[in-house]
Amino acid sequence: MKDPAQPHPISAVDVVIFRVHGDALEALLVKIKRGPCHGRWAFPGGLVRAGESLDEAARRELVEKTPLREVYLEQLYTFGDPARNPAAHVVSTAYFALLPAASSVALAGAKYSQAAWFDVRRLPRLAYDHDLVAEVALERLKAKIQYTNVAYGLLERGFTLGELQHVYEVIGGRPLDRRNFRKRILDSGLLRPLYKMRRGAHRPAALYTFRVRQLKLL
Repeated sequence: MKDPAQPHPISAVDVVIFRVHGDALEALLVKIKRGPCHGRWAFPGGLVRAGESLDEAARRELVEKTPLREVYLEQLYTFGDPARNPAAHVVSTAYFALLPAASSVALAGAKYSQAAWFDVRRLPRLAYDHDLVAEVALERLKAKIQYTNVAYGLLERGFTLGELQHVYEVIGGRPLDRRNFRKRILDSGLLRPLYKMRRGAHRPAALYTFRVRQLKLL
């Protein structure tokens, strides 16, 4: 039940953390430890502290869930339905973050009882309005990968063109023509060769990296 004496809405942030793992786009969820949503899954988040900007609050929440520091983080949308939180009137600014799968970890921290990765196509019913938050974040990522280099946030610094194409295919949900994809991405000028090879069970493949690990238009 909401506190009738609450004079103003509380400001909070929530962070949708994505990674591409195998053939799935996954999001990090945490299990709520206490309160009216006890035992339910949600995206990590928390209240904005006094003297703290929204970006600072979002990055603080992110740092608590991953040891990485150079992580792509973007403000997504502000959710302000007074009924979104059963305990209080909380206005939350949502962000989405991108992690390379090989460096991703799931840390519950002190606030939550559990943290785990879930396929975005098979998310459990989420607490608060986080089902809507998930929908908005996924649509933003699907749109953004079509006209920017945002995929750099989901890859290690060195990657093959096949690995890059796989990220596009997982997020877009459909296969891409190999020749057309490679021509488009190389013609964009966003990549540079590392003059190294990835060797494994298959034929060696050349490694590339993004010239700039900042958001750029294709």
